[in-house]
Amino acid sequence: MGRKILFITTDQQRYDALGCNGGRIARTPVADGLAAAGINFRRAYNQNTVCMPARSTMITGQYARTHGVFSNGVPLPSDAPSIAAWLNQKAGYRTALIGKAHFEPMFDPGARWFENRMADEGKAGPYRGFEHMELAMHGPMGRWHYTKWLKENFPEEAAGFVTMLSARSGGDTGAPEVAYNPVPREHYHTDWVADRTIAYLDSLSDRDDWFVWMSFPDPHHPWDPPAEAARRINWRDLDLPPGHPGSREKIEAILAQKPRHWLEWYRGRFRNDEGGSMAFVPCEMTHDQVREINALIHVENELIDEACGRVIRNIAQRGWDPDTDIFFTTDHGDLQGDFGLMFKGPYHVDALMRVPLIWRPAPIAKLPAAEVVEPVAHLDLAPTFCQIAGISAPGWVQGEPLPIAPGSGRERAITEWDSQFAEIGMHLRSIYRDGWMCTVYEKSTRDLGFSLAMVYQALRQNRPLPDIRYDGTEGELYNLIEDPLQWRNRWNDPGSARIKSDLIADLYDHLPPPREPMLTVESPA
Repeated sequence: MGRKILFITTDQQRYDALGCNGGRIARTPVADGLAAAGINFRRAYNQNTVCMPARSTMITGQYARTHGVFSNGVPLPSDAPSIAAWLNQKAGYRTALIGKAHFEPMFDPGARWFENRMADEGKAGPYRGFEHMELAMHGPMGRWHYTKWLKENFPEEAAGFVTMLSARSGGDTGAPEVAYNPVPREHYHTDWVADRTIAYLDSLSDRDDWFVWMSFPDPHHPWDPPAEAARRINWRDLDLPPGHPGSREKIEAILAQKPRHWLEWYRGRFRNDEGGSMAFVPCEMTHDQVREINALIHVENELIDEACGRVIRNIAQRGWDPDTDIFFTTDHGDLQGDFGLMFKGPYHVDALMRVPLIWRPAPIAKLPAAEVVEPVAHLDLAPTFCQIAGISAPGWVQGEPLPIAPGSGRERAITEWDSQFAEIGMHLRSIYRDGWMCTVYEKSTRDLGFSLAMVYQALRQNRPLPDIRYDGTEGELYNLIEDPLQWRNRWNDPGSARIKSDLIADLYDHLPPPREPMLTVESPA
């Protein structure tokens, strides 16, 4: 028999959200306890900074350029490899995914993809190697299992949630996508995911080996946690986050060093259509709005931690804890006030790329607690799951098993971005190595992706199309040891030319070839 695996993911959670990673606001004793008893990876990176590509890497163990999901509008092919299927077929694992999957676009009014119509059809899998799936998104939207459950049992409670990407003003400060949700905590999706995970685990035999992916939709926007918990952190007591420059003048001076779309987004001249609401203009966001959003994010992080604690206690009560490995990570981060910005998108900085990653090995493995500072990646999760199960990793996996102690010799992590809208056409390639982050902006394209003009027309929005184009000479270079907030772009610094050249060569030496042909963008989100 192999060991059991609980794979916990959140959505859009920063590395520093957790106390064990330097967070000082949200109380996260469960995650902190896992880190103290296990292995905390201090430099873990995703391979893409939005949901679907990052999650597709988790399930396939492949770069986005290999599995093909380069944006949230590209569905993961139905025949894509799945580590859940591999564990099920090769090691007899029972497999389940509870919560947010998002391997297929969520904007799917015709219910084209099975992930989005499963609940309507009264089904809970099997799909993509998971024998059982119960799915949720960010509130009672779409057709997922949580939506159906809430609307059938507590229909009056659905109105308290904010519509994602609406940028609707709310809360005390008029912040975008903020609300104090009257939904009872036990009916909110965080506790629902934990409840359904416990119910699934309770259905298993004591003899079963299992791989359960428990996937929380929070703290991704909208920020609308249950009102009964939302006031536990008073936004008026918070300082601006360390990455916020403090004034418009300082923000603009910092952003002016970066490629043009950074400052243009801040001023509202470039719409971040791939990472946040089209209606959001960062320079209009007040300091109090930053504080209120952050307070609600901290509350959501606490609720997730408490929900994890309930599930882990249930595992212990079943007598499974000694042979259960627990992983905790997220798909990507949030700018959360850094640089005066919010949400995510084509902005390759640690706020979005660096993720919490904790592995609490099963106690029977007798692995000592450790902190690993060498870079690791989401790519490395799939082969680690195989190692735990006692089976060989499949040939299609591109990562390596996670190291269990410092001194592994790991050198680099690579993250990519390719725009899904033809009118934007950005292509970013980033490498973290030796305390440096280097991002190459490849030449912009005009013939790839979905038509943003068609999206604006469908939404009846009369706004100019983006006109930012890069010629392939632009980029970003940061010394994260001296400049952890990434406020000084050294791309054009003559004194950094040698390290820049070396990092760029190393980046392209280690990128696998792109998928040919590229998959097609089939939805705007």
